[in-house]
Amino acid sequence: MALNAPTERTRIARLPKRGDYSQETIYGILDAGFLCHVGFVVDGQPYVIPTGYGRAVDVLYLHGSAASRMLRTLAGGVDVCVTVTLLDGLVLARSAFHHSMNYRSVVILGRAVAVEGDAEKRAALRVISEQIVAGRWDDVRKPTAQELKATAVLALPILEASAKIRTGPPLDDEADYSLDVWAGVLPLAVRAGEPVADPRLAAGTKLPRYLSKVAG
Repeated sequence: MALNAPTERTRIARLPKRGDYSQETIYGILDAGFLCHVGFVVDGQPYVIPTGYGRAVDVLYLHGSAASRMLRTLAGGVDVCVTVTLLDGLVLARSAFHHSMNYRSVVILGRAVAVEGDAEKRAALRVISEQIVAGRWDDVRKPTAQELKATAVLALPILEASAKIRTGPPLDDEADYSLDVWAGVLPLAVRAGEPVADPRLAAGTKLPRYLSKVAG
C-alpha cells in the first residue's frame, strides 16, 4: 500500500511551508524514533498514551498487555491519531514571542487492526524490538506461547499521514535584530549513555557489540 496524498485531515494549515507529505520524509522520521503518543477517545473522554513502536514497510506496529484498555479499544476499529516527535533544538530569539523549537514530527491517522497468530505476533514484536535496540531480538529468549497470549499487537497502516519540520535560526522582528541579546539555537539530542549491568548478571557475560556501538 502506498502513502496517500495529503487529505483534508492531514494537510498542514498552520505554517504550511513546514509540511512535508513525502513517504521518504515520513518514514525517515518514524525510523529515527521509537516512542510515539497514541490518541483516541473512549465514551467522549480523550486519552493520549505514550508507547513504543516499530515500522515495517507501510505499517506501524504497537504492542502491550492484552488487558490494555488502549489496545482493546483500538482493536475495536476506533479512529486513532499517532504522533512521533523528534526534538532537535531550542530556538532562542531576541524576543519572548519568537522563541521556538527545531523539530521533526509525524502525525498518522487511521484505524488499527489486531495482529493474530503466533507467527505474525512474533514477527511484529521483532520489528518493535529491533526499532528500539537493533540486534537485541536475536540475543534474547523469544516469547513463549503464554507470553504471546498475554500480549496484544496492533498494526496501523501508514496511509494518511503528514510530517512537519522546523529547522534553522530564530526569525525575529526586523527591529529586534539590533538588540544586545544573544540569539541562536541550543541543539538537543537523545544520546545513549554507558550501559549499567543488571546486579544479577551472570559472571563473565560480555556487553553485546550492538550496545557498545551506541554507548557513550
